[in-house]
Amino acid sequence: MKKTVRNMGLYLLLLVWLGLAVLAWVKPAGEISVAERRKLHQMPPVNSTTLLSGSFATDFENYATDQFPGRDLFRQFKALFHYNVAGRLDNNGIYVEDGYAAKLEYPLNTESVDHAISRFQWIYQKFLSENGCKVYCAVVPDKGYYLAEANGYPAMDYTALFTKIKAGLPFATYVDLTNCLAADDYYHTDTHWRQEKLIPAATQLCQAMGVTPPKAENYTPTPLDRPFYGVYYGQAALPMAPDTLYLMQSDLLKSCIVKDYETGKNIPVYNLEKAAGEDPYEVYLSGPKSLLQISNPSAATDKELIVFRDSFGSSMVPLLVQDYKTVTLVDIRYMDSWLLERYVEFDNQDVLFLYSTLVLNNSTQLK
Repeated sequence: MKKTVRNMGLYLLLLVWLGLAVLAWVKPAGEISVAERRKLHQMPPVNSTTLLSGSFATDFENYATDQFPGRDLFRQFKALFHYNVAGRLDNNGIYVEDGYAAKLEYPLNTESVDHAISRFQWIYQKFLSENGCKVYCAVVPDKGYYLAEANGYPAMDYTALFTKIKAGLPFATYVDLTNCLAADDYYHTDTHWRQEKLIPAATQLCQAMGVTPPKAENYTPTPLDRPFYGVYYGQAALPMAPDTLYLMQSDLLKSCIVKDYETGKNIPVYNLEKAAGEDPYEVYLSGPKSLLQISNPSAATDKELIVFRDSFGSSMVPLLVQDYKTVTLVDIRYMDSWLLERYVEFDNQDVLFLYSTLVLNNSTQLK
């Protein structure tokens, strides 16, 4: 009897394996993983070159792994096993605490921070030092600043990072944002902060730069009508409730004109077409763009602002525009710094370096 049951179990396992193998061959190959936000490997070409070089075997293994039927379900089972059975604290470098998914960002990469500082120093010496610009700097802490060490996870030395940035940019007024943010100001499933929670941080920046801070009553937090599954949702592979993206709408922002220098066209502050794409966070100023300029016809002054920024700036900058006639956003992850003089005339502007700890600790992307 036991042998019969054992054989039935073996036959069932073989049947399942055979069914999955057949399904893997007949089902159309997917192009992207929505959960992981990346392109999936496709079937490699079969020819003498790929076979003799051995690249076919490697590429086919990647293809088979990516296109395996029910892959996302198996990834979720694996993640649940790691957390609930194996007792691991993270999966794929992502941990979940108090319902918030965050990345293990450890240790502090001092060489990376030095590289970022050298980029900012070069920009200052080349464009700002002799043009009457007032320079400010603020570091956006990632969620780990509020979650990691307090809950027993490895954490980078944030104090050393902040101290290093301040010491390396003596020409800039440093604005501390850590005291006006908390873990619940960030999305549960994503890297970024929530725009509807940023009035205190925006106020801190505006007060430091001597301009009128935003008032909450002047904005209408408007939710998008689709759930937001952030980048950590796919990487953690755990069942998590989606976030909701809110847009801080105002008459002021509706009147602003945003020029995209990559296309030469005007775009809205909130691009609802991007909200329907792979990454809804790109609704804010159309996502990763090398050079944008916001013109504010309702500006209270003739002041201008230039913001060197990463993706966190996309949702923050719309809250800073009230007093500025123009706000120029520069992302040197996508644009070489030496090209700036072709597009930007530096002359007595306020200049803000606004970068997250995640970019500063991985700054090789800064050009």
